[in-house]
Amino acid sequence: MAVSPHLDDAVFSVGGTLARLGEAATVTVVTCFTGSVDPAVATPFALSTQLDKGLAADVDYMALRRAEDRGALGVLGVPPRHLGLLEAPHRGYDSAPALFAGRRGDDVVARPLTEALVPVLAGADLVLAPQALGDHVDHQWVSAVVADLVDPDRRAWWRDTPYVARRPDALPMAHVSGDELAVDVTAELERKIAAVACYLTQVPFQFGSADAAGPALAGLAHDEGARAGAGGAAEVLRAGPRAAAVLAALLDAPRTTGG
Repeated sequence: MAVSPHLDDAVFSVGGTLARLGEAATVTVVTCFTGSVDPAVATPFALSTQLDKGLAADVDYMALRRAEDRGALGVLGVPPRHLGLLEAPHRGYDSAPALFAGRRGDDVVARPLTEALVPVLAGADLVLAPQALGDHVDHQWVSAVVADLVDPDRRAWWRDTPYVARRPDALPMAHVSGDELAVDVTAELERKIAAVACYLTQVPFQFGSADAAGPALAGLAHDEGARAGAGGAAEVLRAGPRAAAVLAALLDAPRTTGG
C-alpha cells in the first residue's frame, strides 16, 4: 500500500518505484484527501486553489483530480483507492502560509483519517508513506497516522516531491527512521513522467509549465541517485532493516510482462 495525502503525491514522489513494485506484487495507491465540496459553500481560499489554475468556480475540482489520478495510475499499472476526506483548505487552513505552519489544534482530521486507514492497511506487507518534507499539514497528518498504525517492520518513507527539489535539506518528521534505500528507476523514468503528465491541473502549478515537469523529474532522479551513491536515476526511501528487506525482495522479484 502507498498512502498518498493528495491526488498526485505518490506518483510525483515514487512513481517509478510503484511501477516496479506493481510488476511483482499487488499494489494500491490509497489517497486520503480526495473529497469534493460544493463551490457554493467553499471558503474563499479553498475556492482560490482551483481558480488560480484557470478552472471556473462551478467545476467539481476534486472530481477532475480523481479522474487525473486514475489516468496516472493506469499508466503505472497500479489501482487507486480514494478515501474522500477533505483537504486542509476545507478544514480551516485559510491561506497558503497556513498550510505550512504546522497542524492546528482544532483540526480534528486525525480520527476520521485513522478510522479510514485501519481497514485499508490491515494485512499489508509493506506500507509506503511520505516523510512530510516541506511541512504541508496534510502530509504531516498522513505521515503521523501511518506511523501510529503501522509498525516499523512494515513501513518505508518516501521523500516528498516536488518539495525535496525546492528544499533538498528539509528534514523528515521525527518518527521517520531507518536507512536510505535508493531504488533504481532508470527503466521506469519515462513511464513516471508520462504518469505525472496526467495531472493536467497540477503540473503547470507545481513545475512551472507542463514542458518543465519531465526535465525537472529526470534531473531530480539523477540528483537523488548521485546523492545516494547509486548512480543513474533513483527514488530514495527510508526504512528499517526488515522493511528494507521486504522492499528489496519485491524489487528483485521476477517481473511480469506488464508495463
